[in-house]
Amino acid sequence: MFDSLSERLGRTIKNLRGQGRLSEDNIKDTLREVRMALLEADVALPVVKQLIDAIREKAMGQEVIGSLSPGQAFIKIVNDELVSVMGDNAQPLNLSTQPPAVVLMAGLQGAGKTTTVAKLARLLKERDKKKVMVVSCDVYRPAAIKQLETLADSVGAIFFASSIDQSPVAIAKSALDAARKQMVDVLLVDTAGRLAIDEEMMAEIKDLHAAIKPVETLFVVDSMTGQDAATTAAAFGEALPLTGVVLTKTDGDARGGAALSVRVITGKPIKFIGAGEKTDALETFHPDRIASRILGMGDVVSLVEEVTAKVDHDKAEKFANKMKKGHNFDLVDLKDQLEQMANMGGMAALMDKMPGMNEVPEAMKKKMDDKQFVHMIALVNSMTPQERKYPAILKGSRKKRIATGAGLQVQDVNRLLKQHQQMARTMKKMSKGGMAKMMRSMQGKLPPGMGGMGGMGGMGMK
Repeated sequence: MFDSLSERLGRTIKNLRGQGRLSEDNIKDTLREVRMALLEADVALPVVKQLIDAIREKAMGQEVIGSLSPGQAFIKIVNDELVSVMGDNAQPLNLSTQPPAVVLMAGLQGAGKTTTVAKLARLLKERDKKKVMVVSCDVYRPAAIKQLETLADSVGAIFFASSIDQSPVAIAKSALDAARKQMVDVLLVDTAGRLAIDEEMMAEIKDLHAAIKPVETLFVVDSMTGQDAATTAAAFGEALPLTGVVLTKTDGDARGGAALSVRVITGKPIKFIGAGEKTDALETFHPDRIASRILGMGDVVSLVEEVTAKVDHDKAEKFANKMKKGHNFDLVDLKDQLEQMANMGGMAALMDKMPGMNEVPEAMKKKMDDKQFVHMIALVNSMTPQERKYPAILKGSRKKRIATGAGLQVQDVNRLLKQHQQMARTMKKMSKGGMAKMMRSMQGKLPPGMGGMGGMGGMGMK
């Protein structure tokens, strides 16, 4: 997400380096480049104008304070304005009502409403310890009801059954009664989508809203539609009292125009962003963290939160102790590390949150393909326990058998072994205090209070 915008802004800001003061002359060209970057990212024109005007006003003639360069001063100004446009602070769901708190999900067909309902149910269960019920009011697509039932089962939410011969209002009212009887904390209501906005659709969802009086009405929209996402959200906002927006499919959105446009165009906050189909791929929208990602500064806070929530800490502790004692880093350890990374969304998701990734060459990013991790795990699974523990015994015939078992080539086995050797050398250095030295050097670069986080994943050695 934001790849193209980050790259363009990064190049633009570099041009300011070496200047002693931000003036009209050296800001003019920079603002033109920023404007083009925003337009290419499909940010809505009114939002582009608002951003540029605000940046110009604050940047003109500003003295560079302390050791800051003009480029750094300009980044600070752009960062502050991006945060302001996207809403300043994260806006949590307002569930402070007599249970069950009803959350109505609206949006066009294909936006990802049903998947988002399951993701939100899982988030509320695991993070907020809520008892959650879900119901589908999509009587036009029987497959949608079945899909929600399957997803509800996978995330451990209560599924309220519905059928296509019922009216959406009747379904919602019955679900609400059932939620009260079962002492449910939150009821998530999935609604029917359409390929386009139409009067029939709006009338139906208005009746639904009036019948169940939700405390939250969230508009789910595909971020890849760019500024159209903001326009569609605004149209829904005229028909419904929306309380927030959920941006989906952000993993496929290299531009980010929707994230920058929605708040201004609709006046409603973005509450969540979703990336991918997995039910854990939903995160709270933090404007300051997103601005940091856009400017290539990463999102260390979210990265640490994700590590804390998703890493198997018992396994990580055992691995750390093993490395401290000087034991060899074998292929079982490598497989564990790869699986931990996959559990956090894969390399692409991690890279999106790491500082400076906008400066990494595109060719290098493409090499960091999650498919390689899948292949590597498959190769390790194709080995015997002895081969995993003692990679040195892997010779010609064994390599051929392993490659065949994984449906790959012998050169893939060789590549795996080479990468394992490189990681083994790194782990050996870390076990001798290298990791502690690296963490100490990072102390000043991490957000306040996070300098002692001790590493990530299985690499929590001290």
